Amino acid sequence: MNRYREQVEEAAAFIRERVAEPPEVVIQLGTGLGELAKAMDVDCSWPYAQLPNFPRSTVASHDGNLVVGNLAGRRVAILQGRFHCYEGYAAREVAFPIRTLALVGTRVAIITNASGGLNPAFRPGHIMVLADHLNLLGDNPLRGPNIDEWGPRFPDLSTPYDPRLRQLALGLAGRLGLDEVVSGTYVCIPGPSLETPAETRFLRMIGADAVGMSSVPEILVALHAGMRVLGLSVVANVNDPDQFQPILLDDIIAAARRAEPRLQQLIIQTLAELTP
Repeated sequence: MNRYREQVEEAAAFIRERVAEPPEVVIQLGTGLGELAKAMDVDCSWPYAQLPNFPRSTVASHDGNLVVGNLAGRRVAILQGRFHCYEGYAAREVAFPIRTLALVGTRVAIITNASGGLNPAFRPGHIMVLADHLNLLGDNPLRGPNIDEWGPRFPDLSTPYDPRLRQLALGLAGRLGLDEVVSGTYVCIPGPSLETPAETRFLRMIGADAVGMSSVPEILVALHAGMRVLGLSVVANVNDPDQFQPILLDDIIAAARRAEPRLQQLIIQTLAELTP
C-alpha cells in the first residue's frame, strides 16, 4: 500500500505542477463516449502513457487521454477512456485516475458508461441517472490498509449518488425535452463475457435496471475521497431473457455514440448550473 500511495502522489504532483488551477470536476467517459473534450477550451492534455504510473487502456473504444480545461464555466478534467477489471487490473488500479485527481483537489465526479438494459421499460438510447448500484465485481478498491488522509475506513454509502446532482440532472432533462432520461439501479459485473439469459433474469430479480462492467471502482474511490458523485449510463441495448438476441460490442459502441450528443447536452448544462 505504501508503494501505491507513492505512485498516486507522484501522478498527482505531475498534474498539479502543470495545471494553472485544479479542476473542480472530473468527468469519466465510457465506451463510445469520448467526444466531450471537443466542446472544451483545452489547457493541457496527456495520453495516459505520459502520466506517471497510470495504467494503460487496452480497449479499442477508449482513447486513453487526460484532458484539462474549461467547460461550461467550470474547471474540468476529462478522462477519455477507462480501465476495467476484465483487462486484468485490480479495482484499486481501475480507480487510480480518480484517486489521483482527488489528491489534485477535484471535488465532483461525473461517471459515465454504456450499459445493457435489464428493465423491460427501458429502450436503447435511454440515459439512466444512477440512483444506486450493486457491486458484483468480487473486488473493492478500498481493500487493504486504509490511508486515513484519503478517507474513512468504512465510508457511508447510504446515499452514494449526490441527491442535488441527481435532482439537477433529472430536472434539466425535463427542461431540455430529453424524455429518454430515466433513473435506476446499476449493477457492475466482472466481464468480459456478456450475460446469459439466466444471468439476466437473476440480475433483474436482485433489483438491477442496467448492467455493465465498469464505474463502481471509480465511484467507490470518489465517495471515499469525499467527492459528490453523479452517475450517468447510456443504455445501449435491452436484454429480454425470453427472446434473447446476440449482443455484439460493435452494436453497443454504435448505440452509445448515437446517444452521445444528448448525453453531452445533459452534462454541459449540468456543469453550467452546478452549485458549489
